[in-house]
Amino acid sequence: MAPITAVTGRGLPLRGDELDTDRIMPARFLRAVTFEGLERHVFEDDRKANAQHAFNNPRYQGAAILVVNSNFGCGSSREHAPQGLIRWGIKAIIGESYSEIFFGNSAVLGMPCFTADKASIEALQALLENAPQTEIDARVDTGIIKAGTLTIQGHLPAGVRDAFVTDKWNPTSMLLADFERVKGTAAALPYVSGF
Repeated sequence: MAPITAVTGRGLPLRGDELDTDRIMPARFLRAVTFEGLERHVFEDDRKANAQHAFNNPRYQGAAILVVNSNFGCGSSREHAPQGLIRWGIKAIIGESYSEIFFGNSAVLGMPCFTADKASIEALQALLENAPQTEIDARVDTGIIKAGTLTIQGHLPAGVRDAFVTDKWNPTSMLLADFERVKGTAAALPYVSGF
């Protein structure tokens, strides 16, 4: 683990409210034993139905920051959705709002999900549609998002922000880093060691 204080890269504008996890990662791909290869199936059905889908657009290949509208990631709690996005290359998301479970799954995978007001999101999406090579600098520590001449005040909940900037965002890594202590605690619990 390492602190995440900023994410920089080109953006991918994806318009639409209520883009749920079944659209992000169709259910038939949840049978995988590992998350490897999920990047090939991100928005697969939407991409097949619409050749103009942003994830099909070669101008956005290599983008690192996804820019979305409201209630992104709603629906089921599948971790496969943020896993697929991360494996596709997305390192942060900027949007109006998110499903709480999607937001939490993304945070423990190291992908900050910034919120900003509707007008700012629409301005950023329009900028990226007109100038897809624009670099975005999204500061986790301050919430300030810059893209070309556009500056947006983004937000992360204080606890999530602090976890990113102090390298405490991955609870599994935190447990493994002090695994001897975990084993000692487990050994002292009668319902773990007494059977």
